[in-house]
Amino acid sequence: MRRVLPLLFLVLPAVLSAQTGSLSDRVAEVMARPAFRHAMFGVKVAALEGDTVLYSVNPDKLFVPGSTTKLVTTGTALGAFGSDFRFRTRVYRTGPVKAGVLTGDLILVASGDPNLSHRIRGDSLLFVDEDHSYGSDPATDVIPGDPLMVMREMAGQIKGHGIRRITGQVRVDVSLFQVNERELGTGVMLSPIVVNDNIVDLVIAPGDKAGAPATITASPATGYLRVVNRVVTVADSAAPVSILTDSLTPGGTRVVILTGRKLAGKPAELLTYKLAEPDRFAAWGLTQALRDAGVTITSPRPGGWAARTSTAEGIVVAEHVSPPFREAAKVILKVSQNLHASLLPYTVGALKGKEPTPQGGFDYENTFLKNAGLELSGAVQSDGAGGAALYTPNFMVAFLTWMSRQPYAADYVHALPILGTDGTLVKISRGTPAAGHVFAKTGTFVSEDKLNRGLVVDGKGLAGYVTTRSGRRLVFAIYINRVKLADPAQVGEVVGQAAGDIAAAIYDTVP
Repeated sequence: MRRVLPLLFLVLPAVLSAQTGSLSDRVAEVMARPAFRHAMFGVKVAALEGDTVLYSVNPDKLFVPGSTTKLVTTGTALGAFGSDFRFRTRVYRTGPVKAGVLTGDLILVASGDPNLSHRIRGDSLLFVDEDHSYGSDPATDVIPGDPLMVMREMAGQIKGHGIRRITGQVRVDVSLFQVNERELGTGVMLSPIVVNDNIVDLVIAPGDKAGAPATITASPATGYLRVVNRVVTVADSAAPVSILTDSLTPGGTRVVILTGRKLAGKPAELLTYKLAEPDRFAAWGLTQALRDAGVTITSPRPGGWAARTSTAEGIVVAEHVSPPFREAAKVILKVSQNLHASLLPYTVGALKGKEPTPQGGFDYENTFLKNAGLELSGAVQSDGAGGAALYTPNFMVAFLTWMSRQPYAADYVHALPILGTDGTLVKISRGTPAAGHVFAKTGTFVSEDKLNRGLVVDGKGLAGYVTTRSGRRLVFAIYINRVKLADPAQVGEVVGQAAGDIAAAIYDTVP
């Protein structure tokens, strides 16, 4: 099993700021720790002004970067689309409307917008520091509100066009790009239509006493998913809640059976159901929103996939315009949103490249990076989130330096997690002098070691920008690869701590 993990999971104690010694001495101390006997380190630190290299070790070796890959993926998309770009998701009608009756279908055309959800707050996108897509982690949370808010917005527009009854079906056109696979890190299905991150959030709480069934709340609640609850409340001996079976009915509804045991008196937990058919889920969502708005749909269930050619003679009856792309970049980088990052090569290929495929997106990225004057012998990439990539510290520092000089640089830096403040760095180094002065992307990539019943950290990364005590602006990349561990908790305690210690040393020692 190989996993792209979103969090750095490290804690920087305040005593680190009191350490003395040069940056070279401090990094050497970290690398000499027993846990890293077989490991490989790559570090580079440079000044943004003047490009002075302040420290480096193995700067030209390729390293597994984990989710620091998202720095390049998102930076390329910012260059391709611009900070102000907005996705436009439209609904077409395919027939005439007479006396409030639409004789025909409604077709929702996917635009590649990854945020058809309740993240939207005016022209901004809200995020929680530990995103719901990592629902197996007890620290994850959901954003308050209605996940169907965009569907309801469009349903209101459709009704505003005088449509009160639809003789056909709600269908979804996903021909922007074709994909039928799940992204590596969270197992969420990739698709050009993304409603609630292609997830149904299942909040599971114990009943009021032992023997009572647990309560399960699905959000959003639509005809797409029916949950059979076999989770019971117990006084002791809890068992994890899991999906026992998942099946598709002839009527187009998924039926899942949940099983497990919840301890009485314990808090609710979040289980994320990853959609098998995002297009069908979106159709059910818009159908639900229309019915809630008082629009009658004759068909008992949404229709299937619709070809883009079917919209050629259609008339737009609803349009959702997204917040600017700088906000989408913020969601990806702040919380390490794997689905959104994994979709970007598809979206860039479809909207800016020569073909609507990941290869089209990577071909665009190749040209983009070459035009930036970057040496691509130090970069390997085959996905958007960090499951298949290699970078040298030299490449990453050169890329971040170039990004810092672009017109959208401020939006890029603003989208990064801030040490001790938010995103995947929210719990790290709180209360230390470095907090608030490091803007960086985390990354973790882990594999099983079945031979030793342990695991190996293929890649731990931290890359971004530091503003020193004196106000000097630095750029850095830290990579730690090939660390054998016995316990998953050691990923943060040992390897994450090491990356954090080096970042703290950069802040502490560079004048």
